[in-house]
Amino acid sequence: MINDFCNGMVRNIIASAGLFIIFSINLYAQKPVKICGEYTYIVPENVSYEEAKNIAVERAKIEALAVKFGTIVSQTNTTIIKAENEKSNTSFTSLGGTEVKGEWLRDTEKPFIKRSLENNVDVIFVKVCGEAREISSAGIDFSAKILKNGTDDRFESDFFKHKDELFLAFRSPVNGFLAVYLLDDEKTAFCLLPYMKDPSGKTQIQAGKDYVFFSDKYAAPEEKSFVHELELICDKSAEQNHLYIIFSPNEFIKANDASGGEMMPRKLSFDDFQKWLTKNRQRDKDMKVVIKSITINK
Repeated sequence: MINDFCNGMVRNIIASAGLFIIFSINLYAQKPVKICGEYTYIVPENVSYEEAKNIAVERAKIEALAVKFGTIVSQTNTTIIKAENEKSNTSFTSLGGTEVKGEWLRDTEKPFIKRSLENNVDVIFVKVCGEAREISSAGIDFSAKILKNGTDDRFESDFFKHKDELFLAFRSPVNGFLAVYLLDDEKTAFCLLPYMKDPSGKTQIQAGKDYVFFSDKYAAPEEKSFVHELELICDKSAEQNHLYIIFSPNEFIKANDASGGEMMPRKLSFDDFQKWLTKNRQRDKDMKVVIKSITINK
């Protein structure tokens, strides 16, 4: 039996049921502070309004973090000299980047969004307020890639069509624990990992191992009975969903979600999900969260 998510959510091809995880936490994370930020985004012609709103909100948060905690500016210079037939060729490469020294924990107010047309240009103004904390360590540099209709890295994409398959490629340099939630445009959070029928109730990660989740083919023999594959559906012209990829070297308890119905992942409201996530991030300075936005077209 196949059951669909509505509103651009996910179809489970293999069923799943509820979980419980025990966790240990670090009680010495940075104390959160309240911050606000603004951003004005000039919308390119090839960007939809829904996508533009998300971009503007994220950039407003980055601006607020930069003002409060500052930024790190880095530059790496590389010189390569090749000798061939008594001739030498020199190439020089310079790579630079800027990162904020803080992270956004949660919204304390609903983002204010104002759209206007100025000189025939679509403009979005955003103001955000929330809780954030200073980043006091380098963090765990894990790799997480959203894949479309294939399990190799070349299939990485954030644009999907109705009935496209979704996979997650993951790799961490350290042992730890992983959870993945999908937030739909109705503000419902669905638990995709840990798998619902996983008897251990947690997704343990081995350092240096390449994982492909939501794929029966890449599952270990003992996992095949509870792995579920995912297919995105959309009954609108287009919409955006968000994948929250949560990893920590410390064991943590998954959110207190409820049954989503037959053949459906467990779920909870976004407000409850955000409270759970904020509490864990405040307690665990090693927890890292990556949010990936995906667009689904009908």
